[in-house]
Amino acid sequence: MRLSRRVSRIDISGIRKAFEGAPRGAINLGLGQPDMEAPVPVRRAAVRAIREGVSGYTPNAGLPGLREAIARKLRGENRLDVEAGNVVVTAGASEALHLVFQALVDPGDEVLLPDPGFVSYRPLAHLAGGRPVGVPLRRDMTMDPEEVARRLTRRTRLVVVNSPSNPTGAVESPGDLRAIAEMVEDRRGMWLLSDEVYEHFLYEGVHASPGRWCERTATVNAASKTYAMTGWRLGYAAAPRGLVDGMLRVHSYIQACAGHVSQRAALAALRGPQGAVGEMARLYRRRRDLAVEILGRAGADLPPPRGAFYLFPRVGSGERFAREALQRGVITVPGGAFGPRGKSHVRLSYAVATPRLEEALERLVPLFKKDK
Repeated sequence: MRLSRRVSRIDISGIRKAFEGAPRGAINLGLGQPDMEAPVPVRRAAVRAIREGVSGYTPNAGLPGLREAIARKLRGENRLDVEAGNVVVTAGASEALHLVFQALVDPGDEVLLPDPGFVSYRPLAHLAGGRPVGVPLRRDMTMDPEEVARRLTRRTRLVVVNSPSNPTGAVESPGDLRAIAEMVEDRRGMWLLSDEVYEHFLYEGVHASPGRWCERTATVNAASKTYAMTGWRLGYAAAPRGLVDGMLRVHSYIQACAGHVSQRAALAALRGPQGAVGEMARLYRRRRDLAVEILGRAGADLPPPRGAFYLFPRVGSGERFAREALQRGVITVPGGAFGPRGKSHVRLSYAVATPRLEEALERLVPLFKKDK
């Protein structure tokens, strides 16, 4: 069958392939999905909304109260100068990313993105007609402002940063983020996209939103990881009004609005107690420490993850490692799914019940010893 060129240039996400093709009984370290339930107040708000008969559309940009709660959160936690009118509520952060690319990138425009980086960035650049330009990361998997500067051209339209990072677990320093943001701010017509979905799962360092230093920034986030609401599909983007208008033009045709019940639940999440988020972060940290200890004993070459809930060890061939891991009943994601410079890595998620995580890692120990 003949498909459009833009679709022919992309493939199904490597993460989803690992998830969909998982054999029964295998321990899944491939999917970045919290293994706990959404907080009780969030679930109660959803049930209440359903009992009240909530089933209709909301305004395209989202419920006014939710947009205001998001703006208040961004002003208070992230020190961003935003109001409700700067916010678009979306069907997950995935849609928010898509809207930013569609609203900004024209055919021939260049998009600078981390390599390795999240699986969506390259395909979204292709779907918008742009050209993805990978920025090689340092050995600790952080983004070097000098490497970004070397790749800026008159065609650069968008620079993407992601901290804490999926797939690497790296956390960018405020100084590096500020340097990148100021580069973008100094160049007319260039924009910054900051993916901050894992901001609350940070174990060393501090989180910084680069939109503090660059007015032309789209900040993307979601309820998905913070509140264990991946299947509720509730994300958002905050940006200057002109970009918000462009995003809404696309959003109104491909989505109309995010799910009404999910929006009500997200509002409860933002307004309610945040203790469950802190407890999740503490649990992930304990799992990270356990995983680093087990893989360290195996001699794994592992850049120390400082946030999110992923390990990204070097293994020689990510494809080979993933095949051999599957033979041992463990699902992983080959690092090549995250860009050309990820091919010698594999991604392991520790958003898995601790006993299962420990069992999976022990099964993988012989593979890491073999790769030494």
